[in-house]
Amino acid sequence: MTSTAGTGTVIKVLPTPDGLPEPLPEPAAHEIRLEAVMGALSDPLRMGIVRKLLLESEQFDHPCGWFGLDRPKSSLTHHFKALREAGVTRQRQYGLERRSHVRVDDLNARFPGLLALVAAWTPTP
Repeated sequence: MTSTAGTGTVIKVLPTPDGLPEPLPEPAAHEIRLEAVMGALSDPLRMGIVRKLLLESEQFDHPCGWFGLDRPKSSLTHHFKALREAGVTRQRQYGLERRSHVRVDDLNARFPGLLALVAAWTPTP
């Protein structure tokens, strides 16, 4: 399934598969705060992670390696944790691997239009 952002950009929303592990600790949908989301998205690397998930997802959720980021593992762990704790992404543990996806429904309900802005954002080279 896809969702068209107000900018004409198509956000991919894939169905939730059955039998997923429980998500890691995160705020409930009604507890997601705009200032926390904006703080998490203020970093261009994190904005790029969310944008890639919105526009290029090939499956329901993705491991860190899928993003092709040339950063130390500890740095990536920090960035993914910041997104999860702000309520932007949901992470699940699959053995030793954590996979992420954007909480599209929750964020669209709380902050309509925000994800369309992220999807339409063009990173500076």
